[in-house]
Order: sequence, then C-alpha cells, then structure tokens
Amino acid sequence: QVRLQESGGGSVQAGGSLRLSCAASGFTFHDTDMGWFRQSPGSEREGIAVLGRFGTTEYSDSVKGRFAISKDNEKNILYLEMNSLKPEDTGMYHCSADPSNWFEAKTDSVPYFESWGQGTQVTVSS
Repeated sequence: QVRLQESGGGSVQAGGSLRLSCAASGFTFHDTDMGWFRQSPGSEREGIAVLGRFGTTEYSDSVKGRFAISKDNEKNILYLEMNSLKPEDTGMYHCSADPSNWFEAKTDSVPYFESWGQGTQVTVSS
C-alpha cells in the first residue's frame, strides 16, 4: 500500500525558508517519479517540482530558482527546499508519486500522479 506523509510546513515571513519532507513507503522509491504540487483555496492544483526516477528535475516558472527538489533513497524521503518565499507561495503542499510510471516526469503531470499525501500547510506573510 502506497503511503506518503508530508511534514515541515509552517508560517514564515516573506523572504524566509522552509524545507518540506515526504516520507514514503509501499513502492519502489528509487525507481519512481515523484513530485510536489500545491493548492490554495479557489485555485487549481499546481505542479511545481518533479524528480524523475532517472534523476531529471523540472520546476514551474513560479518557483524556478527558489525551490529545489531532492530525495534520500536510503531513507525513502522526498524533500522540497523552499527559499525566498513569497506570499503567493501560500497553500497546501502535497507530495505525489507515480509508482506505475504512467506519466511523463513533467511538472504538469504531478497533480495527476496516482498517489499523493494529505499535505502540509505553508503560509507566507508579507
């Protein structure tokens, strides 16, 4: 059974940093495309970062240069390092996984991956 559990969210001021973690189990972590998407009230899900199983990364234009996705294959944890946070980064952040590798490892695909966690809230104040 696939399980994804996010942590690390919180409230920060603009310009601050946070590191999100996603503990994963129930699938072959090192051989799975994974990513992060976010959603705020009234908005659609936005794929913001993807880490392909071969190591490729892609970021949405909204976070490029500020966020970094990485993973620890020994601990089965996916990370999202977020720097220079802006109020518009506020939202619920979810990690997602595509164990069946149905999708291409693109940020646009991340919200549609077959599994995702409950999310962790990030609030950035001005």
